[in-house]
Amino acid sequence: MRLTTSLAALAIALAPFAAHAADKKKDEEAAAAPAPVPPPTVSVTKHKGVFGGQSIAYTATTGETYLNDKDGKPAAAIFSTAYVRDGGDPKTRPVTFLYNGGPGSGSLWLHMGAFGPKRVVLPDAKDDGAPPYPLVDNPESLLDVTDLVFIDPVGTGFSHTLGGKDPKDYWGVSSDAKSISDFIRKWLSENGRWASPKYIGGESYGTTRSVALINELEGSYNDVAVNGIILISTILDFAAPAEVQGNEMPYILNLPSMTATAWYHRKLPNPAATVAEAAAQARAFAIGPYAAALLKGNQLGAEERASIRAELARLTGLSEQYLDNANLRVTPGRFYKELLRDRGLTVGRLDSRYTGVDYDRAGEEGDNDPSFYGIDASYTSAVNSYLRGDLKYTTDRQYVTIGGVRGWDWKLEGQGGRDGEVYVNVAPYLGRALRENSGLRVFVGQGYYDFATPFFGAEYSLNRPGFDPSRIQFHYYDAGHMMYVRQEDLRKLSADVKAFIRAR
Repeated sequence: MRLTTSLAALAIALAPFAAHAADKKKDEEAAAAPAPVPPPTVSVTKHKGVFGGQSIAYTATTGETYLNDKDGKPAAAIFSTAYVRDGGDPKTRPVTFLYNGGPGSGSLWLHMGAFGPKRVVLPDAKDDGAPPYPLVDNPESLLDVTDLVFIDPVGTGFSHTLGGKDPKDYWGVSSDAKSISDFIRKWLSENGRWASPKYIGGESYGTTRSVALINELEGSYNDVAVNGIILISTILDFAAPAEVQGNEMPYILNLPSMTATAWYHRKLPNPAATVAEAAAQARAFAIGPYAAALLKGNQLGAEERASIRAELARLTGLSEQYLDNANLRVTPGRFYKELLRDRGLTVGRLDSRYTGVDYDRAGEEGDNDPSFYGIDASYTSAVNSYLRGDLKYTTDRQYVTIGGVRGWDWKLEGQGGRDGEVYVNVAPYLGRALRENSGLRVFVGQGYYDFATPFFGAEYSLNRPGFDPSRIQFHYYDAGHMMYVRQEDLRKLSADVKAFIRAR
């Protein structure tokens, strides 16, 4: 009896400590738990503009769309800006989904430079300098022929994960494509657009995303059939241009871009009349005598080597001595520095019409890419002032233009083994989609002065067996990676894409 009473007294005495410990544990669990997910932020505004000579009233919807995990909980917020023509018939009015590349780039480049209702004005092939950067109406926008949805994948723009989810779950060729597929399906449902003609399009890695995406949209029984894919500055096969010792393809695929660049900077002896003619000469030499010479390796004879070296000098503007020192194999990085070394200039990677001044003239490669630092400030300023101003979108987040994504998973789902893991090539997805969707067509737009995604590389990827050439259109522009920075090519690109969409 006395023992029972003592235990009871001890329990009463310790009760406050036990309660305190329980409360502390609850507080720790609450602190560790993810914060409640707020509702998505969205802004809807009304506008009017003249596009393709038509006066058009449209609604702009900019904000977040939540993607859910397998348990139905919000996992990611995809930021997008949609422009929908007022009064359009959802059964006949096309809708086009657009994004940029990187991977890790927001959609600001195509949005504020090419196809959106407003665009930023900057000097062509020159540094954009300091603000202000004029933001003007864009009559070349595609709104007269299609509604537009600009998408920022997770880690770009204002897009981010929710509820403590790891953003790396979305950073990979296949996982990224799945998330964009989920977004498109949700957008079609929420906006009643399942019957609309549908187009998807991207620039640079955005072309890789487009082809991985078509596999997600059309590669299962739950199809979302697509009318057309718009590929701007195309990269589908990452093995062919890989700059590793023993891989001869990069030299073959980059040669026509070198010739075009040397032609532009007046470094070619007896140049062709046009850049297209110069490029045609380089293609023929690259795929013929030059490819044969590279494949012979150390078995290449002295007489043939001399002949190849002389023609290579004629097509690149580089000296025979330099080409001999490089074993007839000049990487793009070396070319940027060497072509205009006598002028104290380097040429750009994204657009080799641009030139920059390095710290000194003696380096093997350029310090930086003048065609990127020549435009990035103006686009960053434009997208922030436009979204937060005209479109009245409010957020404390910073808009990630490029570089916010790390540790990209390049493995393609379902393609294991040694070859599948090291040979990243999404092009077969496109060949299959063309074979299984008779209404699908492909638009390919390439700049002559683009080394990031050389035009000959795009041709090589899409000229393989398994593709229907009658449904693939190639268009060429007298600029680089972002060909729309040149006003004449913006007009041409817009007209070409509009004709492609109208021809469905």
